[in-house]
Amino acid sequence: MRVDVVTLFPELFETFLKTSFVGRAMTGGQLTARFRSPRDFGLGKHKSVDDTPYGGGSGMVMRVDVMVACMEALDTEAEAAGLPRARRVLLTPQGTPFVQSIAARFSTTPAVMLICGRYEGFDERIRGFVDEEVSLGDFVMTGGEVAAMAMIEASVRLIPGVLGNEESTHEESHGEGGLLEYPHYTRPADFRGQGVPEVLASGNHAHIAAWRRAQSMERTRTRRPDLIEHVEAAVFEKLAKARKESAG
Repeated sequence: MRVDVVTLFPELFETFLKTSFVGRAMTGGQLTARFRSPRDFGLGKHKSVDDTPYGGGSGMVMRVDVMVACMEALDTEAEAAGLPRARRVLLTPQGTPFVQSIAARFSTTPAVMLICGRYEGFDERIRGFVDEEVSLGDFVMTGGEVAAMAMIEASVRLIPGVLGNEESTHEESHGEGGLLEYPHYTRPADFRGQGVPEVLASGNHAHIAAWRRAQSMERTRTRRPDLIEHVEAAVFEKLAKARKESAG
């Protein structure tokens, strides 16, 4: 997976890309990263990348000409090196919420370009030069760099070979089953009067699996009832498909 990042502050990513499994993915070749700053295409003596908004208002707006020039430069460099064009992703609070399924899609996309903004926002015309818009959540930050790091980490860990235990990505929260993950316990067996469920020490793997499934269902129903609706819909869809195939 290649990640191209459009950012005014590429130095923010230096430690991140050397740390933990992201660093191992960089070393192992599962992840490569390129950076370009819009400042390289800025205008005038001060290499300006923003300007005052038409119609007035607070803050400054990222210029469309500067941002597009930066994106196109990354694409031109990729083409010259025989690399695939990156899927352009604009990081904005107005975008589609970033969820596990998007992380999984990014992990199988040869190249993704994450476009980080600053200041008040982007010139609206920039949206016509990207493939999709994604949001980290319903809140606003000063820039898109932290969001980009979160998306890189969530996606890279799904690439085969990056994590030591591949099964961990299937059972965790928001994984293939769509439920929140069941609770975990480790030593000590008793901590200030709080013990460990007996079933986990029983050695009966069938009972443990059933307990974990029940805990996942209950935890999801209590904490994220909206997810239960999606899980039930998926189950009904799967049953209907099975009935149709058996009838045919």
